Amino acid sequence: MSKKSFNPRQLRPADLLRIVNAVDMSNVDSLTEFQLRRHRNRAGYSISDPSNPQTVDLFRYAAWLTLEYAKPKSGPLSYEEQKARKAERAAEAVRSAQDIGEIPAVVNPDRKAQAIASFRGFCETYFAEVFYLQWSDDHLRVIEKIEKAVRTGGLFAMAMPRGSGKTVCCQTAVLWAALIGASPFICLVAASAERARDLLENIKIWLETNPLLHEDFPEVTYPIRCLERITNRQKGQKYQGVPTRIDWSSDRVVLPVIEGSLSSGIVISSSGMKGSDIRGQNYARADGQVVRPQLVLVDDPQTTESAWSPSQSQRREAILAGDVLGMAGPGKKIAGLMACTVIRPGDMADNILDRDKHPEWQGERTKMVYSFPDANAEKLWAKYAEIRADSLRNDGDGSQATEFYRDNRDAMNTGSIVAWPERYNEDELSALQHAMNLRLRDEAAFFAEYQNEPIIESVGEEMLTADAIAAKTNGHLRNVIPQACNHLTMFIDVQQKVLFWMLCGWEENFTGYIVDYGTWPEQKRAYYTLRDIRSTISRAAPGAGLEGQIYAGLDILTAEKLAATYHRDDGAEMRIDRCLIDANWGQSTDVVYQFCRQSQHAGFLLPSHGRYVGASSIPFSEYKRKRGDRVGLHWRIPNTVGKRQVRHALIDTNYWKTFVHARLSVSMGDPGCLSLYGHDEKSHRLIADHLTAEYRVKSQAQGRTVDEWKLRATRPDNHWLDCLVGCAVAASIQGVSLPGLESRTTQSRPRMKLSEIQRGR
Repeated sequence: MSKKSFNPRQLRPADLLRIVNAVDMSNVDSLTEFQLRRHRNRAGYSISDPSNPQTVDLFRYAAWLTLEYAKPKSGPLSYEEQKARKAERAAEAVRSAQDIGEIPAVVNPDRKAQAIASFRGFCETYFAEVFYLQWSDDHLRVIEKIEKAVRTGGLFAMAMPRGSGKTVCCQTAVLWAALIGASPFICLVAASAERARDLLENIKIWLETNPLLHEDFPEVTYPIRCLERITNRQKGQKYQGVPTRIDWSSDRVVLPVIEGSLSSGIVISSSGMKGSDIRGQNYARADGQVVRPQLVLVDDPQTTESAWSPSQSQRREAILAGDVLGMAGPGKKIAGLMACTVIRPGDMADNILDRDKHPEWQGERTKMVYSFPDANAEKLWAKYAEIRADSLRNDGDGSQATEFYRDNRDAMNTGSIVAWPERYNEDELSALQHAMNLRLRDEAAFFAEYQNEPIIESVGEEMLTADAIAAKTNGHLRNVIPQACNHLTMFIDVQQKVLFWMLCGWEENFTGYIVDYGTWPEQKRAYYTLRDIRSTISRAAPGAGLEGQIYAGLDILTAEKLAATYHRDDGAEMRIDRCLIDANWGQSTDVVYQFCRQSQHAGFLLPSHGRYVGASSIPFSEYKRKRGDRVGLHWRIPNTVGKRQVRHALIDTNYWKTFVHARLSVSMGDPGCLSLYGHDEKSHRLIADHLTAEYRVKSQAQGRTVDEWKLRATRPDNHWLDCLVGCAVAASIQGVSLPGLESRTTQSRPRMKLSEIQRGR
């Protein structure tokens, strides 16, 4: 209270209490609001200014207290009278503690008025630390629809990319609706009751701790803070002698009943997505009215399990249409907000957002990326994906890929449109790079949770177990070629620590035999992983840099394998026809090309690049074939050699992983069967784990259905699976084909010297 406004003849009760209790009275109890109210009732207008009876005259009050003190005292009190007075004083202390006193004044009335008038202003003012990035156009459109639904009713469903703030936006909408008194009863509904309670808990924490809310909405926050998170106090809490009727439980909040407050007695409840939890919600107010929910927030009402179950999806749609939208009672409309994520086509969220099926919900689908980079930029992004994957596989952080994007940013951004340019991480350069990283991490999850256009996928055929693969042995000795084989192929998978390799024999009909496999350097252990490799390239080639170590390893390994002579069962001698070397790992790409160009076995070597061709990707068959290109069964060898002066192979890895697993599934003795050497299945346990490190998912997008292979969650080693794929592709390049499949391999004509042509004449 300022000096100008101080008038001891006209003091508000709260000011009088503050002045009196500010005086040091160590041996005297403080004056309580309850005592002052009792004194005023006893003294009447004798202690007030006649012109303003709501105030207290300090001098008249002091005189009255003096007269009361000077009154003759009665005789000694009996024991019963003393006991009664003691009980009265104790009751008075309890009543004094229950009364919260005067509610502080609003600090900034103009700011409060602006927040009440605008939901966007409310978010930006009181939750600036939550909504700290600039709004996107999608956010502004969603905010406008939320405000319309809260003020005028109606239903609104929105699917926004994960991390866009849709849930917290709806939570703040519920809080705003409660503070402005837009609805007497608001219900939070989630997939489970636990999740719904979590949503309510956030709102409770905001009301308890947000300093700006406390400044501008003290009629709500002050009584809540007086509880000090002790819920037992809510039963007796009073304001000016009147119960506030506040309820602060885990699944329901009733805001304090304060005369003149817009939010007086507003109810916010939480409920799981079960009919028994939702039905019958009502609240009897002190004025005799029974209120039912008139605004409902539905947050992610489905689980992954329910989304994949048509019956559960239909059941939840029925609960939403019947129980949730019927909460307001007969003859009353309900306003509804639903924040959802489409998990698969045809699930509950997908149907609710469909304006043809549910036009009343006015569904809104937003995306992270509205237009992806064009075809030329996609090639650069494919290169970016290789660099990033190689970095992460070798314990890197992907920064090399970020530098590649920095150098080619304009070209890689061509044709793209992102919804929220400000959304990207500290180690990224743009929102587009952030989106592409999410897509590379898990394409199916990206299209479902960030694009709200899930790829149609279903679990593929029953996968072979590691035990079944390890047991599929053919009885041939290691490095001995079965009689019917006409081709030997090899593949080398380059890793920073070690080189994984495999040697396979093939019949003309793609019956295959895994003849040998291993690592360089050799590990001399039955079971190991890339992480716990002991014998590494760096130890085998000391003194050289990383590229030099890889070059040396390739030189030693190919000299040992490509120069060797292998014997077939019938005694015929064979050598390796074709060896592909993985050139995907960023730090090894140049050295692999250099080695393939300079090696004495250059005629048998070919760098290779695996390509992840998903349902939403451009298939190999749609690439424009150029003069001199070799095109085969989901592989191609471009005619361009570029600065490296050596051709390379591009492989659709999704197709070929399905292909080799199909060969492993063929029964022994049938054409097209693939088997392992030896008799002892225990010796093949490690390679069996590699071959089952991934699983396939049948996906549909853009009119195509393909098998997409994904690494299992435990992230096991899969390097010999890559080697088997490479050996099979090398066999296809050499002309091996499965009956019924057209390899479309284009063989180049052999060159003839002029002297040979003349002799032929």
